[in-house]
Amino acid sequence: MIQQRQDKKVALAVDTSSSEVSTILINNIVKLFETVKPDTTLVQADFKIRSVTPAKADTIKYYTHGKSSYTEVLEWATNEKIDTLFYITDVTGFIYEEITDVDYELFWLVPDEFLPKVPFGKAIKVA
Repeated sequence: MIQQRQDKKVALAVDTSSSEVSTILINNIVKLFETVKPDTTLVQADFKIRSVTPAKADTIKYYTHGKSSYTEVLEWATNEKIDTLFYITDVTGFIYEEITDVDYELFWLVPDEFLPKVPFGKAIKVA
């Protein structure tokens, strides 16, 4: 999937709202993007965007409050004209009701055994 998007503007968002996640799995996913598509933008966010940098697995900082909102990242991707957004999350965060779809490819990468229903885009279990 990543290799098929070599000529596209790709971003990888990581939900950093909880440290109760498989950080090893998430780091491996980020390392994969770092290796296969080095120009991937890494967005770290919980209830707000914390950082936007080139993809580097060793730069992820997790928080323990458990609050997440996807709205800022989804709007950021639109404003930055991202072609494909991959979002690593458990899909328990908030999205403004006005956002019912996005105009780019969106893949929710769920690092959990349970694969929830997503509001739009495509969910992929990566656990």
